[in-house]
Amino acid sequence: MRVVTAMPWYPNSEIAPEYQGKLYLTENCNGVKIQRSFVWISRERNFKNRALFEISFVFLSFFQVLKGSRPDVIFLTIPGLPVCVPAAILSWLYRTPIVLNLQDILPDAAVHVGLIRNPKMIRLFTWLEKFAYKTARKISVISDGFTENLLEKKVPKEKIIEIPNWVDINFIKPLEKEDNYFRKENNLDDKFVVLYSGNIALTQPLEILIDAAVKLNHLDNLAVVIVGKQEALERLEKYSCGKKATNVILKPFQPRHKLPEMLAAANVGMVMQKHNVISFNMPSKIQVLLASGRAIIASVPTNGTAAKAIEKSGGGLVIPPEDSQALASAIEHLYRNPQLVKSLGKRGREYAKKVYNFEFILDRYEELLLSMKKPKKKLNELL
Repeated sequence: MRVVTAMPWYPNSEIAPEYQGKLYLTENCNGVKIQRSFVWISRERNFKNRALFEISFVFLSFFQVLKGSRPDVIFLTIPGLPVCVPAAILSWLYRTPIVLNLQDILPDAAVHVGLIRNPKMIRLFTWLEKFAYKTARKISVISDGFTENLLEKKVPKEKIIEIPNWVDINFIKPLEKEDNYFRKENNLDDKFVVLYSGNIALTQPLEILIDAAVKLNHLDNLAVVIVGKQEALERLEKYSCGKKATNVILKPFQPRHKLPEMLAAANVGMVMQKHNVISFNMPSKIQVLLASGRAIIASVPTNGTAAKAIEKSGGGLVIPPEDSQALASAIEHLYRNPQLVKSLGKRGREYAKKVYNFEFILDRYEELLLSMKKPKKKLNELL
């Protein structure tokens, strides 16, 4: 196996110091060859920078792909869409099938939130989307909402296979709150903690969570903790100060090895979406929160994939999006019902073990990839 990817740049939107100044770099990790290439990256989020990111990866990564043995299968993850063109060229050169792994559906999602508005760009990305589906042998999707979207676009049903995103349930697991580093560092030992940790961008209305916190100032030991990128936190800090939200704590992303303890510090984990988020959107934090054994409050569109996943898990409450009063009421309801918090967390953990277990999902991907391998012809078939 070999992996062709970019220099590490997430979540800080800058190439990691040890990788800076390099056009190409090849590494070996646990027997896997990793071929990296430079990408344009900027902390300023706009269409121009996103386009430069995509274009730089498409062109520079192509040459990395050629520096290696012929693959049996090309496993291509979307986003982004432009990379489907060099992948198709390589598929033709190598006579190798493509397995397309959809983590988002473009351009639908980008158009829906207003990231792409130019009609010509929309037509271009729509063409790229059709091209990607046509050139793929199989398309793996992460939820039934994706399947419905593709079927509406006349993608053959036999091409589509549903494999949800996974979580390592041995790494992310319920832990005790006692002697928890995150609680101690942030003076949370006697607090009922509501935690949001993750992306803070166009589709996550964290201001609504702050508004809900303000409505709950009468709960003395409530703490609403938001963890995310520093530049996003600076914006929320101004908003929080303007609202006089004394029970809100803003913290930068924690090191990955501390993630299980940070999640364990919470009583409730938050999932936040705007009302205009496209219905098939499925935040990956849902699997993580379920595995952590924490009750979930999901402020999401009630007809969307995220809401259905949480309702099916039995691990949380679903409320209308962008409704600070509904959110405040849900938080207070769990605050006053500790047994409900406990039972939601337990059901969520059990569901994660059954449905999102890393080893189970890995077996399904292995089965999919092996099914792409050409069967060896028997001797009598060659004569």
